Amino acid sequence: MLFLGTIENKIDTKGRVSVPADFRNALKNDAFQGVILFHSFTNNCIEGFSMERMNQIADATDNLDLFSEENQNLNSLIFSDARQLPFDITGRIVIPNDLLKFAGITDKALFVGRGKTFQIWEPCAFYKMQDEVRMKAKQSRPCLSFQKV
Repeated sequence: MLFLGTIENKIDTKGRVSVPADFRNALKNDAFQGVILFHSFTNNCIEGFSMERMNQIADATDNLDLFSEENQNLNSLIFSDARQLPFDITGRIVIPNDLLKFAGITDKALFVGRGKTFQIWEPCAFYKMQDEVRMKAKQSRPCLSFQKV
C-alpha cells in the first residue's frame, strides 16, 4: 500500500471532498474503510493515514516508556487529535472545520502521496513549500541507500 502522486479535488458546499481513487485503492484492504486525519506537527497541512498505519504507530509507541515525556507528547500530537473519517458511498469524506482552518484549505484540497502516508494541503501553500524543498535538495543532494535482499 503506497500513496503516490498529487491530486487536487474541490471541496463542495457541504464540506465534502472526494478522496482520490488511487488513494482509496491503496486503502481497500484496510479493516477501516476510510482515512485517519490529524493536524501535522511539521507543516501547515493535514496528515492522513490508514488504520493499519495508525496501528503500526501505536505498536511503535509501545516501545517507549509509558510515562516518558516523548510518549506523552506523541500520544497528544497523534492519537488524541486523530479523526476516523469513513468514506461515503462515492468515496468522499467530510474534513472537520478545525483541520481545514489549520491547513488554510477553503475550496480546494491537494492530496499529496508520501509513500505509506499522505498529506492534504492548500494547493498554493504546498507548491511554495515544494519549491523550497526542491531548492534545498539540489544543494544538499540527498541520497538513499538500498539494502540488497
